[in-house]
Amino acid sequence: MDVKYTQLSVFCIFVSAIFPRISRADEPRGAATLREKDNVVRTADDPSTRPHTIAELEAGIIALPNAPISASQKGGDTPILGTIGSGDATAQLGLHLLFRGSPEWAFGAGFLFAPRPTNDTEYGGASGLQRTHARSYFSFNGEGRYYPLHLRKIEAFAGLTLGGVIIADRFTTDSGPDVPSILGTKEVTMRTEGYAIGVEAGGSWLFSDRWVAGLIVRVDRWILPSSPQCSPIGDCTTLNGVVDAFEVGLNVGYRLPL
Repeated sequence: MDVKYTQLSVFCIFVSAIFPRISRADEPRGAATLREKDNVVRTADDPSTRPHTIAELEAGIIALPNAPISASQKGGDTPILGTIGSGDATAQLGLHLLFRGSPEWAFGAGFLFAPRPTNDTEYGGASGLQRTHARSYFSFNGEGRYYPLHLRKIEAFAGLTLGGVIIADRFTTDSGPDVPSILGTKEVTMRTEGYAIGVEAGGSWLFSDRWVAGLIVRVDRWILPSSPQCSPIGDCTTLNGVVDAFEVGLNVGYRLPL
């Protein structure tokens, strides 16, 4: 009896040892090992499955529909679309640095500025000289994003921003002789500083394991001082009170898993 049980046990062990090889005899040698290795690598390199940082560069347009630079210059001047509406509009560049601790949430900061401000070449000012006026924008915000959709290649988010904004009104005298800078310059800059709060939404496409491209739309409300500031020759800031800003941009980002 003991001999029979021993022979039966040896037979069962032998069958269990060779059964996997028989069931996968049609696979090339080492295919299972390569398949398992490929799955592990994809999981480890997928930024959406582990904490990571994101650096995004943004290029787009900012529009202030109710705030033209002057009565004679409405619609702004964008590189491709030209004038937009009856307010001011110009190109905008930005940088976003975010930490994404989970697939659903990301927190960080963003910096946006207008490198190509709209010019009003017919501005004369109280002095009556031949002068030009330009207005540029710079904002810095903390931001939080929630991702209700986070597939492997496509994501969508909505978020809030809160920070500050600086508007620079630059007045330049075009006439008169040039003098050394030690004696003064022909440009006067009046700055307006305030708070900014906004909402944003966008989508992203992960076209590689680390690189992502997308679209972002943002609506901001700027809370500025209620009264303008003026220079000794009568040049005054042009934005005061509550101002609405609309922004659309394309971005490209790089993800670095931690």
